[in-house]
Amino acid sequence: MPVAVLHATEPLPTAPPAKRRLPAGRPREWYVRHNRRLKAMRLAIALLDAGAHGPGFVHDRTIRAAAVRLGIHPPSTATCRMVRQLMHYPR
Repeated sequence: MPVAVLHATEPLPTAPPAKRRLPAGRPREWYVRHNRRLKAMRLAIALLDAGAHGPGFVHDRTIRAAAVRLGIHPPSTATCRMVRQLMHYPR
């Protein structure tokens, strides 16, 4: 199976989603989990669109480089793990 190589010069073809206010009154942990899921979904979609074939080919370093190219803060190790889990699901 070929290995997907993402080069730093290749732009990732995604536009930032429209921002909406989150519902008030939830515990702080809910907001943290929600935002982590959104970031992981954005990164997983961008990596799949850029040619990454699956979670086995994407390392934390690659995910963090994609985040920089997308203009979002580099993800934590937990978020990188979530990105790989999301890449398992068929599109």
